[in-house]
Amino acid sequence: MTARSLPIDRRTFFQAGGLALGAISPLGLSLSDVLANEAASGGKKQINVIFMFLQGGASHIDMYDMKPDAPDEIRGKYDPASTNLAGLQLSDQLPRLRTCADKFSLIRSMHSYTSKHGEGDVHIMCGSPVDKNLQAPGIGAVLSRQQKQQAPIPPFVHLGDMKHPAYSAPGFGGFLGNMYNPFLIKQDPNNSSFAVREFETAPGLDLNRLDGRKSLLRSLDQYQAARENQLAFARAQDGFTEQALSLATSRKAKEAFDLSQEPDTLRDSYGRNRVGQGMLLARRLIQNNVRYVEVQLGGWDGQHGNAGTAANRTNAMDAPIAALLQDLSSQGMLDETMVVLTTEFGRTPRINGRGGRDHFPKAFSIMMAGGGVKGGQVIGKTDEVASNIQTEAYEPKDLHTTIAYALGLPVEKRIHAMGGRPFFVGNRGKIIREAFGSA
Repeated sequence: MTARSLPIDRRTFFQAGGLALGAISPLGLSLSDVLANEAASGGKKQINVIFMFLQGGASHIDMYDMKPDAPDEIRGKYDPASTNLAGLQLSDQLPRLRTCADKFSLIRSMHSYTSKHGEGDVHIMCGSPVDKNLQAPGIGAVLSRQQKQQAPIPPFVHLGDMKHPAYSAPGFGGFLGNMYNPFLIKQDPNNSSFAVREFETAPGLDLNRLDGRKSLLRSLDQYQAARENQLAFARAQDGFTEQALSLATSRKAKEAFDLSQEPDTLRDSYGRNRVGQGMLLARRLIQNNVRYVEVQLGGWDGQHGNAGTAANRTNAMDAPIAALLQDLSSQGMLDETMVVLTTEFGRTPRINGRGGRDHFPKAFSIMMAGGGVKGGQVIGKTDEVASNIQTEAYEPKDLHTTIAYALGLPVEKRIHAMGGRPFFVGNRGKIIREAFGSA
């Protein structure tokens, strides 16, 4: 008997935490009820999210908020170039994104409370500052909690390796629990070994015996957890093990992860590299009922001492992100898919003595597209050296509140997690209404 499995090992399953799709319970004000109310009050389309994180701190002044009239020690080595939108210029290192500026909104007035990696990562990914004792959940975890679909593909997926220790315990599920953490895919989608590969059962091992081994595995995990007084952990991991085995034997899951089904010309347009094929995989996952896909694009921290890092990284992300926007648009998916491109903080406007730019939380830029976002606009403004925000400023909780608002989640209502713990989806931020074309 032959079944199929995904290129994800058991260690990765347990590092990622659990997704017990059957273990869905109400949050005080049940999110499932919220979605039902949404459907009854206007029939909004279901919005899904692709959240792209430029880990390490991307330089706003070298990419999105250039200051060509500033002194050389501020403006840097890159030049502004025209886009397909009159009056908007981006870096000359972004030739493909400049051709689709009409599809996204650029927000130049973001700021963060911290210049530390790890803290900044969690803040931008979850919408709330790091709290090692009581971390609020991210939106992907909230969606996982309310997702009722009993499908083999999880509703919350993260592509990339989460490197900072701040991700470990508080991470994404937060106080909702590890079972709502993302399903973590660390493998390179561009690697030929990533293609869903054969899983051969051992000789003579039929499905009944496989079920028996699954039961034995659960018993052993629960026994170990009981000895360690960690029954709650065991339940979460048991649910996640079931999810992993479901993925391993599901034709639907196999097809969702099988990039070979895409035309070669389309794969080429995304770029035959980790970033490009990761973007394409994110689109395929959204098409297969994944609600929230995070894509981590690392390597941006080198800008503190390497003036060439901005060019290296922007070249790596320019074509894939432009291809994603164009692909979603051509397939009629952009209206129902919100695309967010962000980083944890910006870079100092003044170039340091090492020829690079240091961490700078006072101002940075992000991009939003689709899911109701109005394309072709610039929101916010910094001063003549991209140092101080001169318009209304936004922080990570505002970004997450805006995403939650687009998803139809109750951003203004207190809801309750297990144990009656109250919280607000988005951490009581303000909606960036300009992104939707309203004041």
